[in-house]
Amino acid sequence: MDTIKTFSGLLLASVLFLLPGDGLDAQPQEDAGDVEHAQLTLDDLRTFTDVFNQARRNYVEPVEDRTLLDAAIRGMLTDLDPHSSYLTPEEYSELKDTSKGRYSGIGVRMDVGDGRIVIDAVIDDSPADRAGINPGDVITAVEGEAVKGRLLPDAIGQMDGDPGTDLRLTVLTPDGEERELLMTREYLLMPTLGFEWLDDGWGYFRMTQFHQESANHLRDALDSIAADGAVLEGLFIDLRNNPGGVLQPAVELADGFLEGGRIVHVKGRNTNMQMEFDARPGDWLPGVPVVLLVDRGSASASEVLAGALQDHGRALVVGERTFGKGSVQSVLPLRNGGAIKLTTARYYTPNGRSIQARGILPDVEVTFDDSDETDTRRREADLHHHLDMDGIEDGGGTTVEPIGMAFPVEKILEVLDAAGMLESAEPESGDESA
Repeated sequence: MDTIKTFSGLLLASVLFLLPGDGLDAQPQEDAGDVEHAQLTLDDLRTFTDVFNQARRNYVEPVEDRTLLDAAIRGMLTDLDPHSSYLTPEEYSELKDTSKGRYSGIGVRMDVGDGRIVIDAVIDDSPADRAGINPGDVITAVEGEAVKGRLLPDAIGQMDGDPGTDLRLTVLTPDGEERELLMTREYLLMPTLGFEWLDDGWGYFRMTQFHQESANHLRDALDSIAADGAVLEGLFIDLRNNPGGVLQPAVELADGFLEGGRIVHVKGRNTNMQMEFDARPGDWLPGVPVVLLVDRGSASASEVLAGALQDHGRALVVGERTFGKGSVQSVLPLRNGGAIKLTTARYYTPNGRSIQARGILPDVEVTFDDSDETDTRRREADLHHHLDMDGIEDGGGTTVEPIGMAFPVEKILEVLDAAGMLESAEPESGDESA
């Protein structure tokens, strides 16, 4: 069954790459004398007005002026590149919540497919958990309206709402009992980090996206493991299908595994978009091998982390070439309460590699057992209007000091194979050490 996993109140789609700090109020300004293009003439503005009026008067169905204006704004931005866009006030508010790692909902993850909405997981102590919803339950109606016969995205969208508002669901249990439940939406933390032990003392973290607390959550988890007296022989951080998110936690995570040196360069057209981030002394796991698992769905902040640790030789990157999103989007508030996401810079790895439209190449290329040979997911280079590759493709821009750690590649692949992650325990290509 082809399914889409979603949390109520938030469809888990690609999260944009935001600037440090809040990442939501960056205001890059235009340098004086930087405008080299010709200014719009009065005739140009009249042409826009003509098109606006023709659409308003002659479109097949009545359309509101505000709808036309929003469409014009969206078109202007989406024609620049795949990641610049306009946010309504509601979308802007949701993005701010997402960057903080929270969303408004009842706390369920759903499998959507075959005309059904099935509960896949329930967050502990969430409204859904307190109401007795369990994995395997099927949502049959939302606010009294049956799901059957509707477009499923519409039904899911009806579950969205502000914290403090009520949601009425009809739920069918696997035993055939149908219940009507009334719950109150509240802010919930998005579960983006999971941990389990693998063979021979190797720990495994699954990180599904980056929000402002991601680095703190990983550090707290490592502290908890140490407090329990457990010793990590090695650490896997699984970034597969992690679309990125906020830049700052990726920088903080790289900092946590480095004793010093450059983490990432951010370079934009304007001088206030020229930024460099360096690591401070203090490795969280000195001497412990770190392995990053990546695939074509690893993008943006995931690639920042992978590029930094790979350039310094602190982590072994295993998997397939990553997505290749090497651009930064500033989120600029508007007076109407909305915002625009505007591509304002590119980022580069410590040794000057451009990730844009190329991605991070793994040290060891392997095929994971959940990989689909017919996978047609596109990468950045396949997107319309994507930014071209820039800068140094294969490194050499800046000298970095490698950690010099010898990675037990054969052991790493054995552990992954024993965990059922690999299609084959043999690397297809790539170096066996880094």
